[in-house]
Amino acid sequence: MDKNTQGLMFSSKSNEWATPQDFYNKLNAEFGFTLDPCATPTTAKCASYYTVDDDGLSKDWSGHTVFMNPPYGRKQKDWIEKAFQEGEKAGTTVVALVPARTDTKAWHNYCMKATEIRFIKGRLKFGQGTSKTSSAPFPSAVVVFSGSPPPKITGMERQ
Repeated sequence: MDKNTQGLMFSSKSNEWATPQDFYNKLNAEFGFTLDPCATPTTAKCASYYTVDDDGLSKDWSGHTVFMNPPYGRKQKDWIEKAFQEGEKAGTTVVALVPARTDTKAWHNYCMKATEIRFIKGRLKFGQGTSKTSSAPFPSAVVVFSGSPPPKITGMERQ
């Protein structure tokens, strides 16, 4: 991975790391997403979405089935907390694609209280996923927030 890509992925300079379409399609077929709360017009995965200008963190996600690939930066912990809180609401499910950073407070405070955790085998390729430079420099997980029973932890193949 080149230094520019690495710098962006480990900072909050860009939140435009598009979810691989095949990966999203598999999840969407299972969940039927209705809202993407942290998108851009070019990366949005749902007809209903919020951009940085809309401030998805301040919005109510009630009643939606949410797909969330949060910005990769300092505010990521805020997005994970928001996903947990919204997932506690009746009729709301939040499916979050996040780095599997099991050593962080956000992981222990929120992800470990999720309904389900799916660890992804291998590294996802974000954006167009056509070169080695677009591979994530970290492992990823899909975390499902929909109530608060103990988590179901599984593996998941990448596309």
